[in-house]
Formats: sequence, structure tokens, C-alpha cells
Amino acid sequence: MRVLLRATLDTAKANELIREGRMPEVVKGVLDRLQPEAAYFGPVGGQRTILLVFDMQDSSQLPPTGEPFFTEMNARLEVTPIMNAEDLQKGLAQLH
Repeated sequence: MRVLLRATLDTAKANELIREGRMPEVVKGVLDRLQPEAAYFGPVGGQRTILLVFDMQDSSQLPPTGEPFFTEMNARLEVTPIMNAEDLQKGLAQLH
């Protein structure tokens, strides 16, 4: 299932990772592991935010997906099922 992961980073923890020079390796590790189809980075609500779209095969993937964000970045995390236009058309076709 395609999901949108929104990680809102703790400012103090993110500042620490940046000062230590570890932020690039932490982000690269997450991207290498999840292989997202899309990845976006920027301020949302005034806080550093990572938005990733990726395929989650099974809900058991949720703990290993979230832990690096919690342990490394002290982030708030949201994972939401989403669809692209093709998925939406397929779903809407099933309503008839």
C-alpha cells in the first residue's frame, strides 16, 4: 500500500544532528531503507519536515520504519494511506 510519511523533526535534536554533521547520513539511511518513490524536505508549520511516499507491504513494517525518526530525530510521525491518480481511478471504477 502506498503511504505518505510525514516526519516533523524536533528542532533541538535536528540542530544537534546538523552541528555533528550526522544529518546527511541519517537521512540517507532512511532513504536507502525505504526507497521512496518521492521525497520532499522543507518547513511545514515552521518546523523541519520530511515527506516520503513509499510502498508499505505490511503493517508490521511500521515499527522499523518509524524508529529511526523517533530515536535519531525525536520526530513526530504520521503515516497515511494515499493514492495516485491511477489508484483513484481503479478505486472509483469499483463503485459501479
